[in-house]
Amino acid sequence: MSLASPLVSPLAHPLSAVRQRIAQAAAAAGRDPRSVTLLAVSKTFPAEDIARAAALGQTAFGENYVQEAVDKIAALRPDWPALQWHFIGPLQSNKTRDVAEHFDWVHSIDRLKLTQRLSDQRPAELEPLQVCIQVNVDGETTKSGVRPEDASALAAAVAALPRLRLRGLMCIPEPRADAAAQRAPFARLRELRDAIAAEHGLTLDTLSSALLWAPKPDGRQRNQARPARLGKRPGAGCVVPRRNPRQSAVAGAARAGRQPAGWPGGSVDLR
Repeated sequence: MSLASPLVSPLAHPLSAVRQRIAQAAAAAGRDPRSVTLLAVSKTFPAEDIARAAALGQTAFGENYVQEAVDKIAALRPDWPALQWHFIGPLQSNKTRDVAEHFDWVHSIDRLKLTQRLSDQRPAELEPLQVCIQVNVDGETTKSGVRPEDASALAAAVAALPRLRLRGLMCIPEPRADAAAQRAPFARLRELRDAIAAEHGLTLDTLSSALLWAPKPDGRQRNQARPARLGKRPGAGCVVPRRNPRQSAVAGAARAGRQPAGWPGGSVDLR
């Protein structure tokens, strides 16, 4: 099957349903749906699946594994040159050159040394690399990210690097039991972003987040800017075809607008 002529029918309904939920959540929060960019997390999925989603108008894709992503980017770029590639995984020093040379965005900046490498290794013929600083909003020892009190100094240093463009902040908060509690870390992240922008005279327009669960999609759209991520976490509203019965059941439940049996609250994972 040609990557330029993918079969789109398996993806049309779930992708449309996700877009409708984003639009509904944005409208309920008084937001323009166009201010939210859906980032489809395509890690572990083959280039053929990404091409199918691209044929339906999905343009932003998130990847965690550098070599896997580089291979897919090379396969897809001739037919789909306008796709945006977002690196959303932990950044390692031996992978910065590949990330700088192939990706459009990096969402997981948390160390100045690695960020300097990205700037130094970004090819001159490419646009500046768009980056977000990852903030550990809940102080979890198992998660990466800078402490909120250290984010301002890092932002000032990153903003000064010539081949990068600082766009905003990213967080991966702990899941909460109710919508009000789930919104709280995103509100803190938004306030931190705005404070950093004011302190340093920066234009920061992005809040990126990776949320395990929210009781309802609108539990986080009030505070989140672009992009929202949709991936293959348990219970996610699936955009790509699934390969085992359990995942297929999750996809079907998301398409039907109900919660998959055995999973916690929420039917769409807008991470």
